[in-house]
Amino acid sequence: MGCRYRRQGIGLAMYICLCHGITDRQIRRAVEQGCSSLGDVQQQLPVGGCCGRCEPAARELIREHATQAVARTEAAFA
Repeated sequence: MGCRYRRQGIGLAMYICLCHGITDRQIRRAVEQGCSSLGDVQQQLPVGGCCGRCEPAARELIREHATQAVARTEAAFA
């Protein structure tokens, strides 16, 4: 079902931090605004501030999104 919604352009958000209700979209937005590490994101969002179980997923998302942003920037200047 999720794939169908993605194809239609709706795009579903995924909760990364259940304790604080932080989604992947919020973390991606923070990276787009200049955050490059979990510590940077935590300055804007309370991700990982409770039980900490979301920290590995948040770190991976930050790394992936930052890598994609760099690739888009390099492609724009190529």
